[in-house]
Amino acid sequence: MTAGVPPPPSVEAVAEFGAALSKAERYAELLATDGVTRGLIGPRETSRLWDRHLMNCALVAEFLPERGELVDIGSGAGLPGIVLAMLRPSLHVLLLEPLLRRSVFLEECIRTLDLPNATVLRARAEDKAAAGIRADVATARAVAPLDKLAGWAAGLLRADGQLIAIKGQSAEAELADARPVLARLGVRSAEVLQAGHGRVVSATTIVRVVMGGHGREERAGAQRSRRGVA
Repeated sequence: MTAGVPPPPSVEAVAEFGAALSKAERYAELLATDGVTRGLIGPRETSRLWDRHLMNCALVAEFLPERGELVDIGSGAGLPGIVLAMLRPSLHVLLLEPLLRRSVFLEECIRTLDLPNATVLRARAEDKAAAGIRADVATARAVAPLDKLAGWAAGLLRADGQLIAIKGQSAEAELADARPVLARLGVRSAEVLQAGHGRVVSATTIVRVVMGGHGREERAGAQRSRRGVA
């Protein structure tokens, strides 16, 4: 696979990233070079890194708190976790990624981009290594269908925590299919939203799920859901 040079950021990207723009540009370079040669993104994605990937993730920041803990499930090449760590420097971002080659790339990104608020945990969401995580927010992009993702997230979030899943045109259908699982998990609300609506040309479609406040009972339900037990 051949690495390339990413295009310059769009006017919208410059405005969206603001003070974090220089880090975002460096991250785009890492994705277009090491990310491609290591097989983390396809070579055809280089020309659309900003619009399809970086901006798609950056718009999610409007739904995040300024402080607290965020866990990025299946972080992959760092989308959206690395982007959100840039934009919310007071938020601790835990990049949860099971594959070694991706975890190594994420560690390198953290060092190169100087993101002291980000850390990497090499594990799956359902692993014992992740059992102690109690985040305020969980994010995910292109990881799993919403029903499965919600079950994983419920075990990683505190009571009243929220899952923000970046989805495309399938968002409404996935939410409809996930309703039985969400009901078993006792979620407080679940809705499809448009991040960046009215601010950018291409908004990001997300599903936001707010967990219930039942604490230990909710997490037990999430574990049963992950095992396929009603």
